[in-house]
Formats: sequence, structure tokens, C-alpha cells
Amino acid sequence: MKFLSDLGIDIKNLNLLNIALTHSSYSNECGGEDYERLEYLGDSVLQLIMSEYFYKNTDMREGDMSKTRARYVCENALYEYSKKINLIPYIKVGHSLDHTENVTIIADIFEAVLAVIYLEKGIDVAKDYINKIVIPYVENKTIFLSDYKSHLQEMVQTEKKSLEYILVNESGPAHDKTFEVNVLVDGIIFGTGIGKSKKEAEQEAAKDAIRKAA
Repeated sequence: MKFLSDLGIDIKNLNLLNIALTHSSYSNECGGEDYERLEYLGDSVLQLIMSEYFYKNTDMREGDMSKTRARYVCENALYEYSKKINLIPYIKVGHSLDHTENVTIIADIFEAVLAVIYLEKGIDVAKDYINKIVIPYVENKTIFLSDYKSHLQEMVQTEKKSLEYILVNESGPAHDKTFEVNVLVDGIIFGTGIGKSKKEAEQEAAKDAIRKAA
């Protein structure tokens, strides 16, 4: 498949690869296996590869390695990697689902595909695959959407300061509201965010604060 061949990987066991790309909703409608067992294995392979990377390439303590690794193996991160390599169009789901925006399904299938690479090509090829896709995000210190608030929280805790999100404006009809949130550090406004939900606005506020602190 092109998303793998573009990365120099040729999988011979196409049946196993097709299983990795198949959600249970599709297999329930059309028969066959789904990706869940492969996702279980791929999750462990990814954790191992990333753990080894941080052990060998940083001098961080255990807790810091765990926190940093979590940023790059979370669902939102795996979703972004899948978009980057154009994996998403190959995913098979049932008629009732739209997989293109289902972050959980896409993240799971990224791990399932990694499991197929590991089983057929071994750990070295699996590492090379992750090094090409994931490590550039690590080196650029990319912060994925779900991580802005947690990252800001870590920054504030390091300096033992208080952190608070304040809703300052809410506008629009009930079915299409817009929210504006300020994030305060020790009572001082450090960032402002706007979103279609309070959660999204808080994430954007945290992102704004991190950007200003950089």
C-alpha cells in the first residue's frame, strides 16, 4: 500500500495488513477479523520504541520520560501521524461510521499497522518506521491539541504558581455558541482562547499562553 511503500516498507502478508485496517463495524457487516488484537500488540511495540528513544537520547528522570512519552503516543498524536502519512483513506469501517474524524479508530489503526510491520519485518524496521514518522515531532517539541492544558499545568507546577481558567464571554444561539476564555497564572492573564466549546476555548487559551512564554 502506498502509505507504506512511500516509507520504503513492503508488506507481503496483505491479509494481516487488511485486518489491521479493519474496524469491528466493518467486520460485523462483511465478516472477517478486526484490528483489535493487532492494536494491543502495536501499543506495546510503540511504548517500547519510544521508551528506548527517551532513555538513550535524554537524561530525563523516570517520571519526566513517562510524561514526555505520553505526549507523543496519545490519540491526538497518533491521529496526526496517520494524517501525515496518508493512512486514513485505507481504513475500513461500517456504513454507520465516518472514520475520517474518529480520532480513536485512527489512533488504534496506526498502532495495529505498526504491529504488522513488527511481526513481518522485526523490531529494527519498526523502529525505523517510528523514527521517520514520530521522532521529528519530538525533536520539534510539537504539542498536540490534547496536551496544551497539561503542558501548561506542568510549566506552572515547576514554578509553584496558581493556574485558573475564566470564562469571559459566551455568544451565539444555543446550537452554535462561541466561548472566550482567559487563562490566569497567579491572577495575571497569560493567554486568551476562543472555541465552540469551553474545553476548546481553554485549550486555545493554554496554547496562547505557551506560545507567549516560549
